[in-house]
Amino acid sequence: MEAQKKRYYLVDGIRGVAIVNMAVFHFLYDVFIVYGKNPLWYGLPAIHIWQQMICQTFIFISGFVWQWGMEGNLRRGLSFNLYGFIISLVTLIVIPSETIWFGILNFMGCAVLLMFPLQKLVKKVSPAWGLGICFVLFILCKQIQHGYIGIGGGIQVPAICYSIKILTPFGFPFPGFKSSDYFPMIPWMFLYLCGYFFNGIFREHDTWKAAARFKVPVLSAIGSRTIWIYLFHQPVSMLVCSLVFG
Repeated sequence: MEAQKKRYYLVDGIRGVAIVNMAVFHFLYDVFIVYGKNPLWYGLPAIHIWQQMICQTFIFISGFVWQWGMEGNLRRGLSFNLYGFIISLVTLIVIPSETIWFGILNFMGCAVLLMFPLQKLVKKVSPAWGLGICFVLFILCKQIQHGYIGIGGGIQVPAICYSIKILTPFGFPFPGFKSSDYFPMIPWMFLYLCGYFFNGIFREHDTWKAAARFKVPVLSAIGSRTIWIYLFHQPVSMLVCSLVFG
């Protein structure tokens, strides 16, 4: 982000809200799904909307702040991928039924790195057009992992795309693929780019920038440390559940 005196604390506050919601969501997931207290909980429409709002907030904001973190983006992208691989290994060993393959950390790590070669191209696109186009592509490709592009059935994607295992991180999971947290490059890269383009619009509005410097008590501090909270909240959640439920 920009220099400390110009830091947009409201962005941190929004991230703080998202990470608190994520911690609560994962705790309830552990209780209801991992420990089987309510196996139908995860399938409820309201729970799906809640989960999507949390993840979409993180991805959008990550794209939004990319330009402000240029000096640390290479390290950040590599670190996110490393943390993602560690989480995959830990879940595979400790909770095989909940193994994570290409979860949100791996996605964001790849997205951060992919923006380096994409930067010259996206700079040629006006922020408003880029935001609009990427949002439409995100909506149209939202169901690509289920075999089609579009809304309400849409266009069937050729089955051969899902037979090549190496394409799984791109949004074409092979038959039998299972992950408790799966965020492929398509469609999520389009949402990441929405955040990137929105930054260009944001910078043109002095009123928005002034409002974004508002520090949200507690939440702004939490939001500036989201990666560490993300890494440690789940082990703490599992420990609590283990002590309570045995």
